[in-house]
Amino acid sequence: MAAVTDVVVVGAGPTGLLVAADLATAGLSCVVLERRHGESNLSRAAGVHARTLEELDARGLADDFVAAGLPIDTLKVFGRGVLDLSRLDTRFPYMLAMPQFMTERLLTERARKMGVEFVPGAEVTGLRQDADGVDLDIRAHDGQESTWRARYVVGADGVRSAVRRSLGLPFPGLSVARSLLLCDVRMTDPPPNVLTADAVRDGFAFVLPFGDGWYRVIVWSRRRRRPDTAPVELGEIREITRRVLGTDFGMHDPRWISQFHCDERQVPTYRVGRVFLAGDAAHVHSPAGGLGMNTGLQDAANLAWKLAAVMRDGAPAWLLDTYGSERHQAGELALRTSGRLLRSAMARPRTLRAAWRVLLRAGMRYPPLARRMAETVSGIGLAYPAAPGAHPLVGRRAPDVPLDGPGPKSVYQALRCRRWLLVAPEGSRIPAQAAAGWDGRVRVVTAGGATSTLVLVRPDGYIAWAAGAGSESSADRIRTALAEWCGPPPTPVTH
Repeated sequence: MAAVTDVVVVGAGPTGLLVAADLATAGLSCVVLERRHGESNLSRAAGVHARTLEELDARGLADDFVAAGLPIDTLKVFGRGVLDLSRLDTRFPYMLAMPQFMTERLLTERARKMGVEFVPGAEVTGLRQDADGVDLDIRAHDGQESTWRARYVVGADGVRSAVRRSLGLPFPGLSVARSLLLCDVRMTDPPPNVLTADAVRDGFAFVLPFGDGWYRVIVWSRRRRRPDTAPVELGEIREITRRVLGTDFGMHDPRWISQFHCDERQVPTYRVGRVFLAGDAAHVHSPAGGLGMNTGLQDAANLAWKLAAVMRDGAPAWLLDTYGSERHQAGELALRTSGRLLRSAMARPRTLRAAWRVLLRAGMRYPPLARRMAETVSGIGLAYPAAPGAHPLVGRRAPDVPLDGPGPKSVYQALRCRRWLLVAPEGSRIPAQAAAGWDGRVRVVTAGGATSTLVLVRPDGYIAWAAGAGSESSADRIRTALAEWCGPPPTPVTH
């Protein structure tokens, strides 16, 4: 007999952990199937960007992350080029340097606390779905086979996703760089606490401090072409680093050395019936820009609340379709951004590489372009498509504005309730009256400062609906917006 649950998440990496904990927080039963045994000892992803930290702040996790990592607000690239993150309009104007195993540890703690069930050593071998759910065929390490039945499945099982293969989905794209070397090392003569990257004619090097005496180093040499399984020596990494950056910083005592290649791939659709793909199972690209894990975590933040809204609150079924349309676009942007950064480092002719440097340095020195570059890399600038004629704020990230009155003091503190927020201008009583029927789904808060705009903020911190003062923010229009996005009111609405 198949084990039954609301949602099965395949993959206990950062993306799967965030989805699972959010669903459990919403009161849904959730199981995580993971092929690995025990905690990951890898640390490939090394940075948490500002938009991801905002999403974590909406879950009360950001302060724990910041305490465990190293904030870096300056990215030094291509010699004198400097990307300044300190002016980002966010509580987190920096990139947080932090190894992936620490990210997984914090997210696992939350998931276990919320009641997520973990099944280690479980490999997906096939799936079937019908109108009511999905059956997953599972093989344990000892060869024993079983079946899990779920209303929905989330495949967050990485670039070699068994869920994606079971769906028969293609993963189109290409390999863009081979024989990249990566290590975490100690240094006797380390660089300052900034991200440092540069490129020469036949290679590039990247150095990132973690703040605890360890440093992440990624290098690539056009001269070196070996399979991913070939042995790697620290001396090779030191030699390439010296050639690119002029010094190897006295690196020693590596705790991890790896060789890998970079692909740029994306599935054509993130949803097939009751099965969703997220993270590296849906998109993969180079480590340039540190976008991979962040894009996956933002996939999770987008998907989890929609699943909970449909399964628990009776929200409209079309809401689940918006996951694919919104996050496929975000994945495309991550591939483009990462690809441009990688190609600028790998450009072979000296004149072409110099042209890339000039363009990037010019952009970093021109305030509007520098701000746009910082917003793109950090995720702060991402906006989702809005319907024609919608208010200009619709689809955009909600800024963390202060709130008046008792309770939470900012928007992202208020989002910790994992509900919708109706952010009303000071002194307006209509929003609270109009939203009375949605108690338990929608929280009405008052914006601090002078504003005449009424905003409906999704649980993932993006604006679903907005209206100006006057008749546009009438009670009837508010109720229409709430019914459209949040489903029918759970309690009768009185006029």
